[in-house]
Amino acid sequence: MDNPIRLHWLDPKDPAQPFPPAGRALRDPNGLLAIGGDLSSARLLRAYREGIFPWFNPDEPILWWSPDPRTILPTQGMHVSRSLRRAVRRANYAVSFNTAPDAVLEACAAPRAPGQGTWLGLQMRKAYRALFDEGAMKTVEIWREGRLIGGVYGVAIGRMFFGESMFSSADDGSKIALYWLCHFMNACEMPMLDCQVGSPHLQRLGAVDIPRSQFIESVWRLTSLPAPNWKVPEAAPSTLHHYPARSC
Repeated sequence: MDNPIRLHWLDPKDPAQPFPPAGRALRDPNGLLAIGGDLSSARLLRAYREGIFPWFNPDEPILWWSPDPRTILPTQGMHVSRSLRRAVRRANYAVSFNTAPDAVLEACAAPRAPGQGTWLGLQMRKAYRALFDEGAMKTVEIWREGRLIGGVYGVAIGRMFFGESMFSSADDGSKIALYWLCHFMNACEMPMLDCQVGSPHLQRLGAVDIPRSQFIESVWRLTSLPAPNWKVPEAAPSTLHHYPARSC
């Protein structure tokens, strides 16, 4: 295991403090780069532009990561299974963008199984809510008969989207949200959705690993491009009775 002395400490009173180069991140645990600092919007946005993201448990100091390789989902190459395609075409739901950030954050923070904790603590939720207020956090919501059944949230800078988390409270809820997110991104020439770290679930959806250096080079280019107008694709279901009463 790499010597933890290599970790770079960030001053929480200096949000303008630069991050160390991502190439200095540890190999074990893969990508751990720095510790400390704060979750101010300025620091978070700088981190994402440099291929770095925060990930830590609520009772830990802030940890900053830049793993190698990096897992991404090419938005043109999302694998849509026959069952998911049927669920998308069934259209017994409605899609919205950026209408329920608090509900999406709360749902993503819920433990995945009884007795498990969550990495998305109150400090993190407040930080991403602040990014939403500044227009940098985006959400996709899937509704059915007034109930939120799935969603995705992440950070959008220019033509780059950094996925953070997704959730389902009904079959295929998160996959449908991801489908329409990729549909929108592909149409807006946003070729790459950052998934951070791979998993069998993401691989089944078409995610691939690329070298960190390639990822960061792409991030520099994509974040410098003009941001698209985030609106629900015209092809997405929008039956009014599926939306909550006050969302329309």
